[in-house]
Amino acid sequence: MGEPLLEVRDLRVSFRTDDGLVQAVNGVSFEVSEGETLGIVGESGSGKSVTMMSVMRLITDPNARFDGSVIYKGRDLMKLSKKAIREVRGAEIAMIFQDPMTSLNPVYRVGWQIAEQIRAHEPVSAHAARARAVELLSAVGIPNPEHRVEDYPHQFSGGMRQRVMIALALSCSPSLLIADEPTTALDVTIQAQILRLIKKLREETGSAIVLITHDMGVVADIADRVAVMYAGRLVEQGTKREIFYDPQHPYTWGLLGSIAHLARPRPRRLTAIPGAPPSLLALPGGCAFADRCSSRFDRCAAEFPELISRDGAADGHLDACHLTPALKRERRTAALNGDRT
Repeated sequence: MGEPLLEVRDLRVSFRTDDGLVQAVNGVSFEVSEGETLGIVGESGSGKSVTMMSVMRLITDPNARFDGSVIYKGRDLMKLSKKAIREVRGAEIAMIFQDPMTSLNPVYRVGWQIAEQIRAHEPVSAHAARARAVELLSAVGIPNPEHRVEDYPHQFSGGMRQRVMIALALSCSPSLLIADEPTTALDVTIQAQILRLIKKLREETGSAIVLITHDMGVVADIADRVAVMYAGRLVEQGTKREIFYDPQHPYTWGLLGSIAHLARPRPRRLTAIPGAPPSLLALPGGCAFADRCSSRFDRCAAEFPELISRDGAADGHLDACHLTPALKRERRTAALNGDRT
C-alpha cells in the first residue's frame, strides 16, 4: 500500500443528553492508504457510522463534542473552517450513504443532483456537467442513461438508486470514498452487483475506500484490512487474512462464528453472541465485552485492555484482549466450532 492518505488519531465523539454523556466513539485510531480498502465492522451502535461522519464533519449537533485529529493529506480536517471543509467534502472525500432514498432529494431529477455537485466543485458549464452525469450513470450500469438522467429518485429501484448514489459520490473523482452499509436492504444478487461495481471503480480510479458494514461476508469480498469496533472502541485491527484466519478477540470470534462456512465441519448450530452491548452512557471500567464473553476472568472487569500488537509492531495485528496467545488459540477453536462450553 502507498503512504497514508487518511490518519485518524485518538478520535473521541460524545453527545450531551438529558440522561448524561453518551461516549459514542472512544479513542479510535486507524490509517487508510492510497488505493486501499478498509472494512470497519461491528454491531449496530458500535460507532462505525459516527466515526466516519465525524471524519466528514457531517455531525452538526450542538450537543456533540469532538476530540482527536483527522489528518487528510497533511491537513487536520477537525481544524478546518466550514468553507474549507466544504471544499474537501464531495470533491476529495465522498460518501455513499446507507439509504439512498433519504439521501437523494425526491423533488429534483437525479441528473440535476449529480450536475449540481460537479458545478459546486469544478468550473464547468451546466451542459458539460449534465453530460458528465450521463457518463457517470452509464459507468455505474444504469441502462439508457441519457434518458434516466431526467428521472426522479422514486422512479428507480433500490439497487438502481444505490448506483445513482455511487455515481454522485464519484462525480468529482474523490481520493477517498466512504461507503456506509452500501448493500443494506438489497437482495443478494443486487448486493453482489454493487460490490463488484465498487471494486471495479476502485481499480479504475485508484480511490481508497472505507467500507462500513456489519456483514463479515461483504468484508471478505472487498476489504484489504479490517477494523472491528465494539462499544465505540476498536477491539481488533489487521489484514483481512489475519482477521479471518487468525482472529484474536472474542468479539471477532463471535462475528465469524455466526457465519456458515462451507469449508468447515457443520456445527450443531451457528454461534450467537449472548446478551447485548453495554450502554454508552455508562461504559464499564474494564473490557466492554466482558459481560458477553465466555472467556472472561477477573482482570477483564478490573482493567481496560489496550489495543496492542502481539509482535510489538505499531502497524501489526492489533487486539484489545487480556487473554494469552495460547488461551486465545484454545478458546477460539471452541468458539468457531460452535462449542459454548
